[in-house]
Amino acid sequence: MAASYRKARVKNMAFCRWILIGVFGVVFLVLLLRTNTFIDLISRYSLETDETLGSNHNYTLSSEKNLKLPKQNEFSISLEKRNQMPPRNLDLYPTLAKNHIIIVLYVHNRPQYLRLAVDSLSRVVGISETLLIVSHDGYFEEMNKIVENIRFCQVKQIFAPFSPHLFVNSFPGVSRNDCKDKDDTAKKKCDGTPDQYGNHRSPKIVSLKHHWWWMMNTVWDGLKETSGHLGHILFIEEDHFIYPNAYRNLQLLIELKPKKCPHCYAANLAPSDVKSRGEGWESLIAERMGNVGYTFNRTVWQKIHRKAREFCTFDDYNWDITMWATVYPSFGGPVYTLRGPRTSAVHFGKCGLHQGQGERSACIDNGVLNFEVEDVDKVPNIKSGWGVYVYKDQAGYQAGFRGWGGWGDIRDRQLCLKFAKMYEASEAGIV
Repeated sequence: MAASYRKARVKNMAFCRWILIGVFGVVFLVLLLRTNTFIDLISRYSLETDETLGSNHNYTLSSEKNLKLPKQNEFSISLEKRNQMPPRNLDLYPTLAKNHIIIVLYVHNRPQYLRLAVDSLSRVVGISETLLIVSHDGYFEEMNKIVENIRFCQVKQIFAPFSPHLFVNSFPGVSRNDCKDKDDTAKKKCDGTPDQYGNHRSPKIVSLKHHWWWMMNTVWDGLKETSGHLGHILFIEEDHFIYPNAYRNLQLLIELKPKKCPHCYAANLAPSDVKSRGEGWESLIAERMGNVGYTFNRTVWQKIHRKAREFCTFDDYNWDITMWATVYPSFGGPVYTLRGPRTSAVHFGKCGLHQGQGERSACIDNGVLNFEVEDVDKVPNIKSGWGVYVYKDQAGYQAGFRGWGGWGDIRDRQLCLKFAKMYEASEAGIV
């Protein structure tokens, strides 16, 4: 009798011990989940799948009152409403292919270039399977008309409602009391914070970085069509010529990336050196991420988004240099992208973003292409059996570069940070 009692007591004590261990384990796990270190570790090892998100996302636009965004004029408000319109051409292409790669084309005001880019896209094999989103930096009628004539796929237009181009007499455009050039703020009693070189903001210049950051936040977190998208999104610009095999090559790269280059963050259509057409080797290439035809998934976007302060406070008006010099280095290791040995996209523009707006003759090449598409560029030319050559210690902008300036005004930095908070994400079933 006593022996059986002791056995029962031992069993009860062992059971209680396991309960205590389980409780402490749950508490420890909760504490880990609350730390950024744990989140970064998860991100590092889940570049190919978005395991932290479910398929159902519920995104809501934060109120302007809470964020204190610039007061909008009627045109800005109308464009913001227009962003919620469904894609066009749904009657022609009612469904999207499974595992499609969304394409985002971000544009400024270079219609002579946009026509060439759109024409190249119309010849891309597989383009009808996906959604094309065109993001405008403000509103320009000729640019709008070009996009409205697209018939080769589903297409959705979005317009940056806080583009400096839409605000004539107030920030983020030019305010009446704004400092100019190298004005002394105290002596002139004007508004503005100079950059590290003593220059005050130029609305046309800062719009580059504002548009890119607004677009990224909106495409990933603010549109019904993309908020649940767990795959990759391709980003191109209006002066990028896309080869017919680009979409199929990109599908192959994304499929091969987990096996061939699991530490790669992205896939690129073109080399990081915009003058290069590729090595022509029988090998895949891993190198620093370029700014022509780059694509990544939501997990990578979340890593970028967590670096909003680094992005928004770095004194350089170029979004890509900001990424190379401060955001990517903050990830704690090399940021590689995977591409083929032959380019599938070309940067053809020689006219700067703010040259030639309203003066077409200012573009020295007049938007004329000086190359031909060869037969090898019309079919997929990436082989699954290839190995990967890794470029290490490449030249280019690195951590420690101070920036070219143009982004010193505290108002621009604050607006940039507010863009990062525009959309509040909540996951179904998670508090």
